[in-house]
Amino acid sequence: MSTVTPSGGPEPAGPGLLRSSAVVGSMTMLSRVLGLLRDVVMAAVVGASANADAFFVAFKIPNFLRRLFAEGAFAQAFVPVLADYKEDGSIAAVRALIDRVAGVLGGTLLVVTTLAILAAPLVAALFAPGFVGDAHKFELTAQMIRITFPYLLLISMTGFCGAILNSYGRFAVPALTPVFLNLSLIAAALVAAPWFEEPVFALAWGVALAGVVQLLFQLPFLYRLDLVPRPRWDTRHPGVRRILKLMVPALFGVSVSQINLLLDTVLASFLPTGSVSWLYYSDRLMELPLGVFGVAIATVILPSLSAHRAGLRMAQFSQTLDWAVRSVLLIAVPAAIALLVLAEPILVTLFQYGKFRPEDVGMAALSLQAYSLGLAAFMAIKVLAPGFYARKDTATPVKIGIIAMVANMALNLAFVLPLLYLYNIGHVGLALATSVAAYLNAGLLLRGLLREGVYVFQPGWGIYGGRLLAASAAMVIAVVWLCPPTATWLAWSLQQRVWWLALTCGAGGAVYLGVHIALGTRLRHLRTPVPPA
Repeated sequence: MSTVTPSGGPEPAGPGLLRSSAVVGSMTMLSRVLGLLRDVVMAAVVGASANADAFFVAFKIPNFLRRLFAEGAFAQAFVPVLADYKEDGSIAAVRALIDRVAGVLGGTLLVVTTLAILAAPLVAALFAPGFVGDAHKFELTAQMIRITFPYLLLISMTGFCGAILNSYGRFAVPALTPVFLNLSLIAAALVAAPWFEEPVFALAWGVALAGVVQLLFQLPFLYRLDLVPRPRWDTRHPGVRRILKLMVPALFGVSVSQINLLLDTVLASFLPTGSVSWLYYSDRLMELPLGVFGVAIATVILPSLSAHRAGLRMAQFSQTLDWAVRSVLLIAVPAAIALLVLAEPILVTLFQYGKFRPEDVGMAALSLQAYSLGLAAFMAIKVLAPGFYARKDTATPVKIGIIAMVANMALNLAFVLPLLYLYNIGHVGLALATSVAAYLNAGLLLRGLLREGVYVFQPGWGIYGGRLLAASAAMVIAVVWLCPPTATWLAWSLQQRVWWLALTCGAGGAVYLGVHIALGTRLRHLRTPVPPA
């Protein structure tokens, strides 16, 4: 049965996945560029100090949980169930599902948020146990958790609204929404911080304000679809029960990479002051290509995969997955090379001002290089996991997630202790362990999809792989040839740094694309052969 719009008419065919990915990617790119500007301003205001470490922990806890609820397990469980209700064509049933999911999700998060605020010191001790021995840092973290934790409730409901919009092909609005977090934090750092005795408190209040603004921004667009949620607490609703059944194991399975990053923060709290901040800045740079392209592609393929599964079109399901894997590799490989080779120049250009010292550049560059090694795996996980959740298979990703989690813990011990005691760079071991565990996670997800026969490699992988390797090799040569020593970057003015970094990245990208084109890659090769249902 064809799907319908809330007004009752037939739903028009959606845009191609490439175009939808481009829309999401462009909106996300705007957000990420502003996010970089935000981090530049924050680095100048708080640097990599003890107070900065405290803020980043207080911000990362609700932000991590947001990724579970808003971008991870909840979306992976909710979208396939919503697709089934749309496939049945009953608008009343769709509205009933949305209202009850809003009530259960919102009510649960309200309780969690209240408990976290009341028990802020316990939360701080749980997620940053290394701060307990530093009374000032620990108290600062607990105070800011009370301010930032409501962001979890607000942004998770924003993510819920965004999942509805994505399911109806309105990808641009949810992708644009994170812009308001960046604008709020930039304003907090530049305008509000001077009015606070401790500037990091201005950043904490900026996070809370951003949650309110982002949720309000989504509502008018849901109103146009006549799908504004009217929360109802009803855990007995069949759709809610199906979502909960899918979501509980998915909370772990789909977000293993994020859990690993959070574990890095926990362990980093025991390392020298600045370690949490170095990991934060390097993680943010790694998140730029991951968020712009990996999340964008994953966002648009989940509704399509769910629709193909609901319509029993498994050949198209496999072709969509294959397109997604090729697309993320096309971006992940050159992005990882750029981050690996240009780690210090990028950090110098963006952050080495104000309270961010040259020593911080060197430390953050090492962890950025370690993270960059795992970028392809991080992006692959984003597009492989939906292959399971679109089919309501939660058991397999959970098993894989447990394996990856245990491996990451073992690798932390294997890498951190030697690097800490030999070179005093234990934080690099945390990043490296996360990257290796991500490859294990992605490899097992891929093997599972291949074994079950729902993903079959499409023709042309040999030619595609050859072009990818050749273009990447040429890019490495161009970037290394153009990049001067770090001492030169440090001596340059801001204008010189920006100009030469743009020239180096632009030349590397031009060489990469040029070799691809010379070897026969064309735009039509990037378009998915399967339109979304």
